[in-house]
Amino acid sequence: MQFNNLFFTEDGAIATVTINRPKALNALNKETLEEMLCCFQGLAENAAIRVVIITGSGEKAFVAGADIAFMEKLDPLTARRFALLGQKVLSTIENLPQPVIAAVNGFALGGGCELALACDIRLASDNAKFGQPEVNLGVLPGFAGTQRLPRLIGKGPANELLFTGDIIDALEAYRLGLVNRVVPQEQLLPTCREMAEKIASRGPVAVRLCKDAVNCGMEMDLARACQYEADQFALCFTSDEQKEGMRAFLEKRPAKFQG
Repeated sequence: MQFNNLFFTEDGAIATVTINRPKALNALNKETLEEMLCCFQGLAENAAIRVVIITGSGEKAFVAGADIAFMEKLDPLTARRFALLGQKVLSTIENLPQPVIAAVNGFALGGGCELALACDIRLASDNAKFGQPEVNLGVLPGFAGTQRLPRLIGKGPANELLFTGDIIDALEAYRLGLVNRVVPQEQLLPTCREMAEKIASRGPVAVRLCKDAVNCGMEMDLARACQYEADQFALCFTSDEQKEGMRAFLEKRPAKFQG
């Protein structure tokens, strides 16, 4: 795939998508969002890819936010269209069959924080900064930050960040449960890669169904969610993968999953 504002690479079963607007601290404008939508819609159809890593180019920013120079010119109608485009992109990422790891290097503010929230796992460099500072600009988050953030860290802590617009460091983000792990900056991508390789070595059908069960179950009451999990569990038994995994365990050898 060739893009103006993204780098896309495939290495075996792992794809890496890098937001590449370093002069704008990788800020999200309409063109970048449209390229991201095209990229991730393509990844959803690519069964050879088992894990996706998202990061930002350079050492300063994952994504510093939506492009304010672009947004300043919007009227209410075009602002709504821009918000819906951003929400569509992040929903596509959230609902990818593959697990998505955010490698948060530097600033993840506004739309950048919202992008990280749409990923399944978030790893941060020790210089990362997180926040939803939109209220400082006289607006609120438009890419579902008001919805995903409280679901992830709880209503009270989310409201504090949303209402104050405060920016927090990586260790505070870890304390709140916003990120899974904090590592030195030079170890961020290798650590993400190591995690991606581990996930890619597991049963790909089981991993995809596990992601689906988590995402769908979070929106259900517990009884219905447990029923849904049982259905997904049963689906695993239609695959060669289940047979190989259990046979390999009984034969005391590594499983060889074909997908």
